[in-house]
Amino acid sequence: METNKIISSLCYFSIFFAGFLLPIAVYFIVQDQEVREHAKKAFISHLIPFITIIFFVLPMFVMGSMEAAVGGMLIFFALFSLISFIVVIWNVVKGIQVLAK
Repeated sequence: METNKIISSLCYFSIFFAGFLLPIAVYFIVQDQEVREHAKKAFISHLIPFITIIFFVLPMFVMGSMEAAVGGMLIFFALFSLISFIVVIWNVVKGIQVLAK
């Protein structure tokens, strides 16, 4: 199996063990353009759950009542869980696709 494919797929699979570190390291260390592109896509996909935190938590501070904040947090938790699950599945699928290419 080609080393570039393994490194590219590890960038996607790193959502389980290295988060942001592996895609960033691969992007700056490896010179192959295809591997760098996969590392960039993996890094962006790892950022998506954290970006959703910003968009969902900030409005909680603006809400006036405690009941609205609690309800908002329950909705946020459900949406965050769904988005995180989708991102994990997407990374696994992309990692397998890169290996199968």
